[in-house]
Amino acid sequence: MSKKQTKLAIKIERLLKQLNCREYLHHFGPKKFKLMHHACALLLKEILKCSFRRISKLLNLLDVKVPTYSALCKSRKRIPVAVWQKLLSLTAGLTSGKVAIDGTGFSRTNPSYHYIKRIDRREPIKNYGKLSALFDIVKKKFLNLKIRVRPRHDMKDVKPLLSTTKGITKLYGDRGYDAESLHRYCSERNIQTIIKPRKYSKKGCARRKQMKNYSEKDYHQRSLIESGFGSLKRKYGGFVLAKKAKGMKVEIYCKAISHNLDLMN
Repeated sequence: MSKKQTKLAIKIERLLKQLNCREYLHHFGPKKFKLMHHACALLLKEILKCSFRRISKLLNLLDVKVPTYSALCKSRKRIPVAVWQKLLSLTAGLTSGKVAIDGTGFSRTNPSYHYIKRIDRREPIKNYGKLSALFDIVKKKFLNLKIRVRPRHDMKDVKPLLSTTKGITKLYGDRGYDAESLHRYCSERNIQTIIKPRKYSKKGCARRKQMKNYSEKDYHQRSLIESGFGSLKRKYGGFVLAKKAKGMKVEIYCKAISHNLDLMN
């Protein structure tokens, strides 16, 4: 390992070794840049909130080995989303068991509203991608993500997230997640739901069973996921620059992985 490697590069290299990923993106490629070089550049692009051209130029100025901006753009499409999912779970580590679920949006347009006002142009139509996330409220890390190009109801993504995440003992959610089907699903898997009940909704055997252990004081820990979303957007931006679904997913995964890496020793 080179002495000139940064702490971020060392962390990424160790994580990729744990994943047992191949060293290069393709075995027929020119073997000039490793997967680690592509992953580090894509993560730094989100950390510094800049374009492919700028991150490539900046790292070249700092004498850091980096692919060209066009190669980075292509590698973002080629690296499987499953690799980013595994990287996220590795950076999150073992869960404490107390997990909150919620959704937020990432804007797909990022214009200068001052400039729009100066040229008397109409404001663009507000369009955003939907992120549903599981957040460890003790370790303050993101455990799992479900990203959609267009907004959908929060309940659509709950079961896919829970089925691929282990070690959850308590699930915190707002009124949007108060559904008999979710209470039953969690009850079968020994997960205690701490979900604020909707008004006038008392039907359902599983709901009544789970509500016996509901605590209003305990429920207010759910707001920590809002703090997590706020931290993510303040540090790495509440928008995505990619136009297609694959690029958008990678950008949001890189933001969440960077957030988790920041909390790692």
